[in-house]
Amino acid sequence: MLTIGLTGPSGAGKGLVASLCAGYGIPSIDTDAVYHQLLIPPSACLDELAARFGSGILCPDGTLNRKALAHRVFSAGNESDHEDLNRITHRYVLDRVRVMLRDFSSGTCPAVLVDAPLLFESGFDRDCDKVLAVLAEPDIRLSRIMARDALTREQARERMRAQKPDSFYIRRADAVIYNNGSPEEPAAAVRALLSRWGVVRL
Repeated sequence: MLTIGLTGPSGAGKGLVASLCAGYGIPSIDTDAVYHQLLIPPSACLDELAARFGSGILCPDGTLNRKALAHRVFSAGNESDHEDLNRITHRYVLDRVRVMLRDFSSGTCPAVLVDAPLLFESGFDRDCDKVLAVLAEPDIRLSRIMARDALTREQARERMRAQKPDSFYIRRADAVIYNNGSPEEPAAAVRALLSRWGVVRL
C-alpha cells in the first residue's frame, strides 16, 4: 500500500484532489478532521492546549473556541504561539493517523492519502512513500478561504501570511498539481500522476 502525503497551503484545493483520488478507490485520512475529533471533551489534547494558552480558548461548555484560539495563534507577532500549537497538536494527530494507516494496510486498497496541510512541518512526510502538493494563485486562495471560513479579507490575508510560500512545497514534494479554477486540469493531472506512481492502470 502506497502512503501518499497530500499537502499545500490553505485554499489551494486539497479537498478536490482527495475527491478525485477517491474516484480511483483511494481513501483519504483528513488530519483536520482527526484533529477536530481529538478535541471533543474529554480530551487530553484539549487539556494540554488550555494549559498552554489559557481557559480563554474554551467555550463555557468546555469545548474549544476555535475563533479565540485562531485569533491568538494567527495574529502577527505570535509566531511562538503558532509553533507551540503545532507542537502539541501534531503529536496527538500523528499518533492517531498511524493507527488508521495500520488499519488500512490490512485491507486491499492500493494507496491511502494523508491530507495534512502541515505535512512537512510535522515531519510526517518521512512516513510517506510519496508527497503531492496542491497549489493555487494567491487571489484564488484568498477568495476560497473567505467563502469557506466566513472570514473578512484581512482575516484571510492574516491566515495566509502565517503559511509557507509555494516554493517551500515545490522544493519538497514529489509532485505538484495546480488548482486555479476549472476541475478538468487537476483531474487530468491526478489521473496521470496515479498512473505514473503505479496506483492505477490507464
